[in-house]
Amino acid sequence: MNIKFRNGDKMPAIGLGTWKSEKGKVGKAIEIALNNGYRHIDCASTYGNEKEVGEAFNKVFSEGKVKREEVWITSKLWNDSHKKEDVIPALKQSLSDLQLEYLDLYLIHWPVAFKPGVASPKNDDDYLSLEEAPIIETWKELLKAKEQGLVKHVGVSNFSEKKLNNLMAQTSDDPEVNQVELHPFLQQPQLLDFCQTKDIRLTAFSPLGSGDRAQQMKAEDEPSLLENETIQKIAEKHNASPAQILIRWHLERGTAVIPKSTSKDHLLSNLQSAEIRLDEDDMKEITKLDRHYRYVTGEFFVTPGNPYSNIYDE
Repeated sequence: MNIKFRNGDKMPAIGLGTWKSEKGKVGKAIEIALNNGYRHIDCASTYGNEKEVGEAFNKVFSEGKVKREEVWITSKLWNDSHKKEDVIPALKQSLSDLQLEYLDLYLIHWPVAFKPGVASPKNDDDYLSLEEAPIIETWKELLKAKEQGLVKHVGVSNFSEKKLNNLMAQTSDDPEVNQVELHPFLQQPQLLDFCQTKDIRLTAFSPLGSGDRAQQMKAEDEPSLLENETIQKIAEKHNASPAQILIRWHLERGTAVIPKSTSKDHLLSNLQSAEIRLDEDDMKEITKLDRHYRYVTGEFFVTPGNPYSNIYDE
């Protein structure tokens, strides 16, 4: 299954996410994925593993069984490179690390700006306001990169409907993708409708609940998608795993989805989700699970005086 773009390009709906993939394992996971049918890999400079991912790309592509042009590769601009003079150098660094001449998709990772060189802010002084680093200026640099052939498509990540509207009011070149947290506990039907109306594709991150993220990012007693009774019941009905049901649900809604794994069994199982068909009753039951619950709250950007306390505009 593919997600089609305005110019006819197609992004495979199931991709491999690389957030939290450990060094020493992520390269092997990329090799296994590409050699077993994956054609969509999602990366980001802040994940700290693009060099290893690049080595895996180089190895697989040089073997000749999979060609570079057959694979959709995404990366993202980190928050310390929002100033216009820093955008294209940051992109070129990702291209160098990934050993690529171009990306299929480049995203503004967050609508949050840090001072140049600040990988992870410690206090208010480490941030730039969106007056100091306006999103539209960052966006114009992404469009320049597209003109230069460094990227084929450009978009955003973690943008609310309000932030999308603000950006789109200032440009005639709208974002082509918005990558956001989506799963049955956070279904965001309004954002989905809005993006579909505006011809913006949605990609879902943390589709399985991101249970392996850092402990400090977790809430106490957070709900488990994989252990949810409804999801398990539907999985039994289809002779599938809960993860496969969760992944297939995104395909039924017309979004792309990027589950992360470094296990060969899970990699293959996740890709096979495309073969499952959820019926109307399944979808109705899953719709009832929506509780607007975020695993990735964005609270890690909140310091007492910076302007990013309500990142999702809720």
